Amino acid sequence: MTPPAAAAGKEAAPQASPSQTLSRGIRALEIMAAAPGPLTIAELADAMGVHRSVAYRILRTLEDHSLLVRDDAGRVQPGPGLAVLARGVSRNLQSAALPELTQLANSLDMTAFVAVWDHHDCITLVTVEPRHSGATVAQHPGTRHPINAGAPGIAIQSALSEEDWDRLATGVPYRPEAAEARRRGYSASHDEVIAGVSSLAAPVRVPGGRPAALAVVYIRSAHDPDAVGAAIAESAARIESQLV
Repeated sequence: MTPPAAAAGKEAAPQASPSQTLSRGIRALEIMAAAPGPLTIAELADAMGVHRSVAYRILRTLEDHSLLVRDDAGRVQPGPGLAVLARGVSRNLQSAALPELTQLANSLDMTAFVAVWDHHDCITLVTVEPRHSGATVAQHPGTRHPINAGAPGIAIQSALSEEDWDRLATGVPYRPEAAEARRRGYSASHDEVIAGVSSLAAPVRVPGGRPAALAVVYIRSAHDPDAVGAAIAESAARIESQLV
């Protein structure tokens, strides 16, 4: 006969370490931020690679802090607590960029946004869509793409010389287009991140921090790309002047 203690040991699930629990909670938030819509608890558990009971315990904790919420159907979606946390991310950059983003979006009839550098990715920090337009490219905050693809990544690289970039040992090659963007003040790309979509971007140098990028995305435009690029570069310069 199996001793009671041994039987209890077989039935009890091992307790996750605090660091593993924290990592799983962060992973749940990352999954929900990237999801196109609400997920069931089962879908969230599958995406996390954990048992449903583990996902449920993590969800309950994140719900307590309003970071995740469940709708009337029991599906999980991001909660209002995330917006409170996001407000503090690069607060000065967001405040300085918002008026420029609004002006660019409405004058160019394009979605304008700021992207920041995170490891090997660009992450959209804040975005503004034109007020009166029926067909624009959505660029939601939290959207990420590889830093070596698209105008924002090229613009971020262009804030540094190739030698300075290599000294950072990022593991990401310095694109030849970054040297050209460094010369003219803005970068351009087409069909790299999203098929059929073009983007233009200028670097924003952040004192004491990594460079960011001010960018627009569009499918087609009547504006001259060089004129748009110059306008973005001027906006980026005004943002930089407020960050000093």
